[in-house]
Amino acid sequence: MSIKRWTPLLASVLAGLASVALAEPSPARQQELVRLVRQDCGSCHGMTLRGGLGPALLPATLAEKPAEGLVATIIGGRPGTPMPPWHRFLAEDEAQWIVAKLMAGFPE
Repeated sequence: MSIKRWTPLLASVLAGLASVALAEPSPARQQELVRLVRQDCGSCHGMTLRGGLGPALLPATLAEKPAEGLVATIIGGRPGTPMPPWHRFLAEDEAQWIVAKLMAGFPE
């Protein structure tokens, strides 16, 4: 295959990787986000995130789910369910950070 045929594919892959790049919240904001997940999300998903009213938020249960869908659920909620939208409290990049941490094993 010629380089011309690969260039659009390479550009697409690189653009996708750039969109996955994670903006790290400040250390103080990271502490706030951890507290929010443990307390607010934990009130439905269980204080240890092993499930409750809402499903477990553990790496094993999230492994097959696309990160973009999880971010969308955090930001927009799930209409018709108890899952509220969090867009008033979180920026999308903060939701991405939370999802990345949940998928890796959320910090204590």
